[in-house]
Amino acid sequence: MAWIYLLLAGLMEVVWAFGLKLSEGFTRPVPGVLTVIGLVASFVLFAKSLKRIEIGTAYAVFTGIGTAGTVLVGILFMQESADWPKLFFIALLIGGIVGLKMISGDKAEAGHEQG
Repeated sequence: MAWIYLLLAGLMEVVWAFGLKLSEGFTRPVPGVLTVIGLVASFVLFAKSLKRIEIGTAYAVFTGIGTAGTVLVGILFMQESADWPKLFFIALLIGGIVGLKMISGDKAEAGHEQG
């Protein structure tokens, strides 16, 4: 469950980063409120994931999902460039996230998982 929390936290980071752009410096109320909700949700979910995932791994994955997701949202919805070097480094970042997940040592309790 901790990895699901972490994935959702990273996705919420994309939401609030995108919301910051849409809120135009918090001058537009609806995107501004949604940005704050996304920000709080991302940190609550991130904190929940830390109960079972090492901080270094969790933070790298959290920010990596946020970074890669925000770049992809920029490319897909905000007409930002999608040149080969950018795509290469995003792929490299995603590879690092997957690698960290594969080698991470989750904190296990005697036969059951805490949420």
